[in-house]
Amino acid sequence: MKIPAFLSSVGRAAQHWLLHNAGVRIERVRSRVKRPDEQQRYAYQKRHIDFDIPAGADVLDIGSGGDPFPFATVLLDRFPVATQHRHAPMVLDGREFVEADVSAMPFEDNKFDFVYCAHVLEHVPDPLAACREIMRVGRRGYIETPTLGKDLLFAWQVPDMHRWHVVAIADRLCFFELSERQNEGIRSTDWQKLILGKWQHPMQDGYFDNADAFNVMFTWSGGFNVHVYRLDGRVERLEYDAAGREALQCV
Repeated sequence: MKIPAFLSSVGRAAQHWLLHNAGVRIERVRSRVKRPDEQQRYAYQKRHIDFDIPAGADVLDIGSGGDPFPFATVLLDRFPVATQHRHAPMVLDGREFVEADVSAMPFEDNKFDFVYCAHVLEHVPDPLAACREIMRVGRRGYIETPTLGKDLLFAWQVPDMHRWHVVAIADRLCFFELSERQNEGIRSTDWQKLILGKWQHPMQDGYFDNADAFNVMFTWSGGFNVHVYRLDGRVERLEYDAAGREALQCV
């Protein structure tokens, strides 16, 4: 007798007893409904960050891509079409759009009241130059990158995608060049499939409800300090004084 036919001939309690003793676990699963914070970063950012952006402020979104910052008045992106750095289609909604690189932006000094830059700086070849430009064009702002743990778990790296993992300490951003081994992550897609898959799992809430543990969320005003640590041993520093003026660059 085949097992399915045999099981159908006994009651539900007997089925569970037989399957349990055979080492089979039965769970009821439901299709996963995507959360708002999967569609828009601001949906989780506002739980952790008080952006305090007044009406009428000039706000730049660097790397706006497919998820522009709601308060942005100007959108900037280096890639108007999809690349390995961004798979989502570009969103252009009538706001001013500028095609440019974060390290060479075509704006005058202190042009913007607020500069928003999310999930961009982990990609750039020269984070020190990018940070200098961000501080040049803005008075204050917000920077977000994935943590090393997030990149390791999702293991979604391809060559030249993410170059850095970032640590924020007080008014300082520290960039560490990723090694080849770190780029490989856990060498499995199991975590990615669990979190982003079609079936509901308790770990999904654990991940999405703790965005501040999986992302570096850094606010700054006037200026911030930058340290860059490269695999060849070089250390680059950019220091700012209390007035936000560049005080020291040391390579």
